[in-house]
Amino acid sequence: MSPLMIGALLCIVTIIILAAGVPVAFALALVGVGFLVIFEGVGSLDIVAETMFSSISHFTLVSIPMFILMGAAVASSPAAKDLYEALDRWLYKVPGGLIISNLGACSIFSALSGSSPATCAAIGKMGIPEMRARGYPASLATGAIAAGGTLGILIPPSITMIVYGIATETSIGRLFLAGLVPGFMLTALFMAWALYTAKRNGYSFADQARSYTLHDKLEVLPRVVPFMLVIIGILYVLYGGIATPSEAAGVGAMMCVMLAVVIYKIRDFRRLWDMLSASMKESVMILMIIAASELFSFTLSSLYITQSVAELIVNMDVNRWVLLGMINLFLLVAGFFLPPVAVILMTAPILLPIIQSAGFDPYWFAVVFTINMEIGLITPPVGLNLYVINSICKDVSLPTILKGSLPFVLCMVLAIVILAVFPEIALWLPDAVMGPEIK
Repeated sequence: MSPLMIGALLCIVTIIILAAGVPVAFALALVGVGFLVIFEGVGSLDIVAETMFSSISHFTLVSIPMFILMGAAVASSPAAKDLYEALDRWLYKVPGGLIISNLGACSIFSALSGSSPATCAAIGKMGIPEMRARGYPASLATGAIAAGGTLGILIPPSITMIVYGIATETSIGRLFLAGLVPGFMLTALFMAWALYTAKRNGYSFADQARSYTLHDKLEVLPRVVPFMLVIIGILYVLYGGIATPSEAAGVGAMMCVMLAVVIYKIRDFRRLWDMLSASMKESVMILMIIAASELFSFTLSSLYITQSVAELIVNMDVNRWVLLGMINLFLLVAGFFLPPVAVILMTAPILLPIIQSAGFDPYWFAVVFTINMEIGLITPPVGLNLYVINSICKDVSLPTILKGSLPFVLCMVLAIVILAVFPEIALWLPDAVMGPEIK
């Protein structure tokens, strides 16, 4: 059997096992071990433990649980409520200002938490009922939050960018910088659509029945600004070469926990324990996926599947933009069924050499890759953000949420096109701050 046929069989088996509801980490490990034993013999089991352990022994991985803890500290506090309230008070006179306030809150809270589901849950619990109460349709209210939550994997500090950096051996600091401007550009596209649809449907000024004084606008800022300063500080020490990602993540986590204790008086042991417990569970889940994906990738390489796929794509001799379109389509489909971390670990090491041989920048590709993963978060059948929103608004059906999300999906596709035409949007900031990378 040829490597490509084995690869096709492996993909089919993987999809079947995942569709059966087996957790991603266990599914990848099961398929990896099974195909190694079938095609390499029982002796191949000797390297399973070593392969999985070596994949999670990198010191850089310490930053993942630390950033998750930082996000948990923010998510467990009323910071999201204060952030939402602050933006609402400043933007209430803007046409469609409530939608824009929610999207802005999503983008900022995403940077604070680094988690798309957490952003959807935190902002959605407050924003969706408020938007619906003021006359916005359920589809737009839920779709805006579902899409806004996806920004958590693009705007730094981003767990998926860390995983991409580890999988492809690229600079995490440069990846963070590459995602910053495209993240705000995507937020601006979301807001532009919200503004347009608000005016078109005649509820542009539905938010102007209220009035806030300057004192009202400034009142909530002292509770929000400290958390934002922590994020700015983390980015500064990372890009200034003062600290490694792991060191910055550790300090950031400690600062956010301290701020939650001091500002919001979260001093109850039970709440602190729940925060640490949730962080531990999510960290273990991600690290298990990383270990299982490494074993899966080892199987692909050992059976010469990775090399054969790469050779097939290279020998197609197509225009590099056609190649990029094919890769984007592949990533979109993969994102429909798998979480971003799993897709990155399984495909990035294979795709990166192909992308570089076609003349594309690896950091630019990381941003395009991540936007594709964002689309997967709000599209079925997995569409994690859709289910998070549905759990918040049980009276709104999944098709209604999906209908409201689709225009934002088109905004993401437009963002990929803009980045393809103007790659400097993603590359100028890393080069300006850290200098051009030595090839």
